[in-house]
Amino acid sequence: MKKTAANFIAAILILIMAALALASIKDDTLTFDEVAHIGAGYTYWHNRDYRLNPEHPPLVKDLAGLPLQFLGLNFPETRFWTGAAPFPWWTQFDFGDQLLYHAGNDPDRIMFFSRIGPILLMLAFGAFLFFWTRKLLGNGWALFLLVMFVFCPNFMAHGRLVTTDVGASFGAIFATFFWINFLKIPDWKNTLAAGAAFGLAMLIKFSLILLVPFFIVITAAYALLGKDRIKSLLNYCWRAAVAAIFGAVFVIGPVYALHIAQYPADKQLSDTKEVLATTSLPQWMQNINISMAQQPLLRPWAQYLLGLEMATNRTGTGNTTYFDGAVSAKGRLDYFPTLYLVKIPLAFHILTLIALVCLAIRLFKNKFWQNTLPRLRKTLRNNFEFFALAVFVAIYWAASLLGSLNIGLRHILPTFAPTFILVVAGLAACWRAIQNKKLRSGFIGAVAFLMGWFVASSLSIFPHYLTYYNEIADGPDNGYKIAVDSNLDWGQDLKRLADFIETHNGIVSSSLRLELPKTTKEYAALMNDNEAIDRIYLDYFGGGDPEYYLGDKYVKWTSDMNHSQIPGGSYLAISANQMMGQRAKAINGYDQPTDKYDWLVDEQLVAKIGYSIFIYRIE
Repeated sequence: MKKTAANFIAAILILIMAALALASIKDDTLTFDEVAHIGAGYTYWHNRDYRLNPEHPPLVKDLAGLPLQFLGLNFPETRFWTGAAPFPWWTQFDFGDQLLYHAGNDPDRIMFFSRIGPILLMLAFGAFLFFWTRKLLGNGWALFLLVMFVFCPNFMAHGRLVTTDVGASFGAIFATFFWINFLKIPDWKNTLAAGAAFGLAMLIKFSLILLVPFFIVITAAYALLGKDRIKSLLNYCWRAAVAAIFGAVFVIGPVYALHIAQYPADKQLSDTKEVLATTSLPQWMQNINISMAQQPLLRPWAQYLLGLEMATNRTGTGNTTYFDGAVSAKGRLDYFPTLYLVKIPLAFHILTLIALVCLAIRLFKNKFWQNTLPRLRKTLRNNFEFFALAVFVAIYWAASLLGSLNIGLRHILPTFAPTFILVVAGLAACWRAIQNKKLRSGFIGAVAFLMGWFVASSLSIFPHYLTYYNEIADGPDNGYKIAVDSNLDWGQDLKRLADFIETHNGIVSSSLRLELPKTTKEYAALMNDNEAIDRIYLDYFGGGDPEYYLGDKYVKWTSDMNHSQIPGGSYLAISANQMMGQRAKAINGYDQPTDKYDWLVDEQLVAKIGYSIFIYRIE
């Protein structure tokens, strides 16, 4: 295929991704984390102040906050913003809530414009993946990978949100590309480019600090695979140090300096002390951060270090999580492997198996056990990009498995693109190795069928990408039994609940008794009475404001309340996240109640909104 034709097809695919992303957010409500990220991103531009959301670097939030500067928003002068004393970490969510729902602004308009930047970043990621894969494998296979990226439910689910996970995936690939260029040609141009790319990646998500051990490993490997190993290793070491320092001093430092330009020094220091006091970090580590915050020239890096320490602390301490029928505050080794198995299209797993089988066959045909080390060195040197990507995947997976932060498959999303490249490379090698024309045609047909299945799986979940579960999990209708939170229920369906109520009320007010339409691929639901829903009890998890969207129909409900207080014939709506956390068993020493919604087993489920909100009729 010619380059021009490949570019044209790639452009069409990226436009399709843009159209799907924009169309799918039309009826969304803001997810839980977006409330803090949008509020923070807005203030970074409006106030040049970094007191909000320091546990995430600024780049994605900057992209989200930039369009908001042109909407003429009302700024909520809350006590959190105007007070001198430090406030608890979670008040960043209170500020975001005030900006969105209580300052006279339009939250749906804010959501749309704040998501444009992250969507553009996702599209740029797709273009870059195509560019690099074409260099590695050629036009055809690069397009194959781009189709996989465009229709991956997980990239689509999180690339539309004001969150950092898809941005981190891009940052990892972007920095890796430039670092490998530096290893191949270690001149000053590539050294500084690698440092700049590394610095940019560090401005997206703190988990990308794992690039540091990754770069150390692949730098040492590249040097030791060549000639003059010790001399080469020493040369790479000092150049790698220069690259890292360049990224820290000339990329991270200036960006953070701009973000704290109007953040009072005494306020930064008091906030730093307040935040660190709530962590379990060693005192010496806290003291270094506090000392840096007291030095005017080091304040930008002190703020960066604060965020890195907060992220490290959270990864170590974890979150309370529902998974596979149990609730725990500790990480589980089977969490990420299970979700990887059930939240990626089954067709991709089959493609992976094909690539692995082909690799095994080639190894045995080439008698890998003969003259192994010299052949291995040559193979790794000639296929170093693929070796490097495999190392990154191994390091990131290892860190994720050892951590305690089990709140979503999105936390290993940076491993997806490297894995896609490795699988496509394996398929390409298999295709090249097949000499028989009929077998080659059959192979291409099978791969094309599987990719069609992959695309169909993605399209079938539109617009509910966040809730995707594959056939192994028996689809998204049953996904809530495995895992919730950002795997299924992040609060995205509150507006759909409001639409559902209005639709129901419109139907029962007509002269016809009709079945409710399946507005969001809900349950096929027929409400059992002829009365409008004047009030609905709601236990909601997410970034929406029930009072804003439901008005006087909303009655606040929590699992701590006595369900006998709900009048017979009333409706109770519960977010899957809230429900499953109270219909589970406690494990790993978790000592809080986990059975407060067991009584729902005797109630009638009448509707399911977007797979994440369950409506019960209370008898």
